[in-house]
Amino acid sequence: QVQLVESGGGLVQAGGSLRLSCAASGRPFSIYAMGWFRQPPGKEREFVAAISRTGITTSYADSVKGRFAISRDNAKNTVYLQMNSLKPEDTADYFCAADRMSSITGVTTTYDEYDFWGQGTQVTVSS
Repeated sequence: QVQLVESGGGLVQAGGSLRLSCAASGRPFSIYAMGWFRQPPGKEREFVAAISRTGITTSYADSVKGRFAISRDNAKNTVYLQMNSLKPEDTADYFCAADRMSSITGVTTTYDEYDFWGQGTQVTVSS
């Protein structure tokens, strides 16, 4: 089992940047592919970005490509989401998730495939 704690959310103006962090504790962090999802107010949770166990593979939702970047530091047991050029439609609760995966290059973009979730951090982008 792994415990995930997100941080870094807050209020930012459109065009601004934020960096979210997700710290993991418990089992070795490197055995998990990681992902970020978000849930806008009144909407379903949606995929944002994912990264493989080694960080060699990443995947992004079309809505964030070119603006967001996912990365991980296995030595620090942390995954990051750098969010640039933020838009009001990026306003949501952001969650990190861990997927116990045997492949070191695979990523998961499907909500149901993830095994563990953090509690979320709120991001609000004002226009």
